[in-house]
Amino acid sequence: MASDDRCSMEELKAFGTETIRKMGEEALCFYGRGNPAVKFDADLVTTAELHLLECFKTSLQNRFPDHQMFNRGQIIGSDYSHEGNRYLWIFDPLDSVDNFQTGIPIWGMSIALLENFWPIFGVFYMPATGDLFHASAGGDAFHGKEKIHIPSQDSVDDESLLLTYSRFHMDYQPRFPGKIRNLGCTAAHVCYVAMGRADGAVIANVSYTDLAAVRVIIESAGGKIYKMDGSDFFLNEYLDGRRITDHLVVSSPDSFPAIRDCLTRVDR
Repeated sequence: MASDDRCSMEELKAFGTETIRKMGEEALCFYGRGNPAVKFDADLVTTAELHLLECFKTSLQNRFPDHQMFNRGQIIGSDYSHEGNRYLWIFDPLDSVDNFQTGIPIWGMSIALLENFWPIFGVFYMPATGDLFHASAGGDAFHGKEKIHIPSQDSVDDESLLLTYSRFHMDYQPRFPGKIRNLGCTAAHVCYVAMGRADGAVIANVSYTDLAAVRVIIESAGGKIYKMDGSDFFLNEYLDGRRITDHLVVSSPDSFPAIRDCLTRVDR
């Protein structure tokens, strides 16, 4: 391609959605093929992740050779500038490697696009179920072709649903009146909050790559990612690849206080 400046937003979004579907087809070749003799088949996961990263890198270089790719805290590609190579793509090949290697369908992959380090597009895809979530910053969020938005509510009850990370029970003494579940996939948890299927999600031990795409989706759906004390969380502070040590709550602004008041941290 001669000049990235000729790219429209629709071209960039089309590349993101088409490419993530292709990556999903590649991932399904490895899905559920973990060694049953071990609890976690690290070799399968490593092979799948490396293959998917290389496939995405090749697709990006073929279509947008001046664009950059983010990988484990490093930017791969030509030097950053405010010209054609102002675009930075973030690809997370596998979210929920445990589910992926054992054949549980709740896992996925995500692609985010930044321009001058500002997020402009995010997509999360679950190849085993066909669910596709996507949003443009400042626009609407979608599940497939259906627009999604978090319902407005400022309370929780016995029918409310809170999604959590795997070791949540070791860190919190909850007084949440509704159901608490862990589905094993952070990005899916965030998207389920975005579409109103869950009232909130507590997430931990994540990275910039894990949240880059779903941050756009949840914000476009009317939600937000909060620190536990209610202060603002700035994802771009973790572009250096550091793990995010804060525990975070994903919810609507209205329901955050009610959810936070139900959580008491356990000292251990």
